[in-house]
Amino acid sequence: MARRMAAPATAQQRPTGKFDFKAFLRLIRQTKPKYWQLAVGLLLGMLATGAQLAVPKLAQSLINGVGHAMNQSLLITFIVLFVASAVISAISGALLGFFGENVVARLRETLWHKLIRLRVSYFDNVKTGEMTSRLVNDTMQIKDLLANSFPQMVTSLLQLLGALVIMLLMDWRMTLIMFIAVPLVMIVMFPIMRQSSKIGRQRQDAMATFSGATDETLSEIRLVKSSNAETYESQNGSQQIETLYHIGLKEAIYDAIAGPVMTASMLAVFVGVLAYAAVRVSNGTMSIGTMFSFLMYLFQIIGPVGTLGRFFTDLSKANGSTERVRDLLQEPEEALTAGPNQSVNDQTLALEHVDFAYEDDGQPVLHDVNFEAKPNTVVAFAGPSGGGKSTIFGMIERYYQPQHGRVTIGGQDVATLNLNDWRSQIGYVSQDSAIMAGTIRHNLTYGAEKTYTDDELWHVLQLTSADQFVHQMADGLDTQVGERGVKVSGGQRQRLAIARAFLRDPQILLLDEATASLDSESEAMVQQALTKLMKGRTTLIIAHRLSTIVDADNIYFIENGHVSGHGTHQELLNSLPIYRDYVRIQFKE
Repeated sequence: MARRMAAPATAQQRPTGKFDFKAFLRLIRQTKPKYWQLAVGLLLGMLATGAQLAVPKLAQSLINGVGHAMNQSLLITFIVLFVASAVISAISGALLGFFGENVVARLRETLWHKLIRLRVSYFDNVKTGEMTSRLVNDTMQIKDLLANSFPQMVTSLLQLLGALVIMLLMDWRMTLIMFIAVPLVMIVMFPIMRQSSKIGRQRQDAMATFSGATDETLSEIRLVKSSNAETYESQNGSQQIETLYHIGLKEAIYDAIAGPVMTASMLAVFVGVLAYAAVRVSNGTMSIGTMFSFLMYLFQIIGPVGTLGRFFTDLSKANGSTERVRDLLQEPEEALTAGPNQSVNDQTLALEHVDFAYEDDGQPVLHDVNFEAKPNTVVAFAGPSGGGKSTIFGMIERYYQPQHGRVTIGGQDVATLNLNDWRSQIGYVSQDSAIMAGTIRHNLTYGAEKTYTDDELWHVLQLTSADQFVHQMADGLDTQVGERGVKVSGGQRQRLAIARAFLRDPQILLLDEATASLDSESEAMVQQALTKLMKGRTTLIIAHRLSTIVDADNIYFIENGHVSGHGTHQELLNSLPIYRDYVRIQFKE
């Protein structure tokens, strides 16, 4: 049964190149940042910039006084101002860094809470690595813009404008040269910066793709090994690495060009200004102190011009990251706490004329499916693989919503009920016996709101015949099972999953091939435990083994997404030829 949906539009969108300040600010406001850190950091940065702007002017007076009596107060003021600007600048940088770290932490927290509340259909389409890239890489780009690039741009702009104003007051002829030269440098640099921004966005997209592919491969490393797919994955990974490499080469080329071009342009400006100033000094129309002061201001201009160039590059990168993060936050999520609580005890569970497809315009997986499970009965689903049996369980768990029809409990649509409360009354044991990295204790109590004693845990392990192998482990309940439970066998994982269902004490029990991974002896023991667990509960079973479903109160035969017939095992044998054929083929009867 295909579960791949068309990739959502948000996953395919690419940055438009134009920075959306309103969207960016809305995103930042969602993190409820500590604005005082940004305000104080910027204020201190401006004070430090003001002090730095005053230094060349004081140097002018000191140099013009060379050969005369040393003005000690002026010298002390110069030194104090120089040191103070460095200290204030450091404090400003620390505060802005704190602001950025706070924003990225809150943003990641928001994204993480969003990710774990997204609908299951989202995870059917987007690779885990791509989501990780949004959580780590894209938030880091936004943080760099907020904590580094933006404050540096503000102080650089202030320093640039301040230096030009002071220079204009000192000597308008020299400043006129600067007003002409600096824009010329920017015109030369603009095409390079624009191309660098484009390559930066390409690198971010390629990194997300590469991260998704590697995460998928490494999470299924056993499949890679068993399929002898090392060569294929090596080649596939090498192609993506090669793509990143070529993007990196382009980025390195443009970065290598940008530095020398900027240096050469500013050096040309510096040499031109120095030559003109030397002529002015020789003519006696400018003092040597003024010339040195101008050169110091020129040096103060060089840095801000480069910073402004980098800011627009970072702005472009952050634009792509902002769009991707915003798209993720706009994805619909499950309403976990909306709606009233309702006990499912002694209530009939039913599907009424349910149609469902994993894609809105795709092949239907379920078509006009109807069934009911009365309280305290066992309902089984049989039929060929890919017929839609597991999808029915997904509808009951509300992983998916039907396109038509509804799932009801006691006649009420379950879509209107509190989702947390609904799922808390369901025990689901899947055929893949899902297990988390951590200890056996952690897996048994995973998601539970109450605290269980060791005796209670050992009791449910005993019910599933899992207590013996857990006792044999060095750390007992505190034994680490490894990522995805690799340190325990498939049968052991299945028994732990069943024990977890025992512990939840559910009113509705969903067993999707629950004993598929067990040997005959273990299956018999677990089947006895399941028989005890099923008493007083509504139980739905998917199984291929006849022994598992033959005693069910009602069997629904599912093929090609619809119900071909239902009844007891004997009734279906008598009335449904396709069921007789299925029994003969599947169960060798």
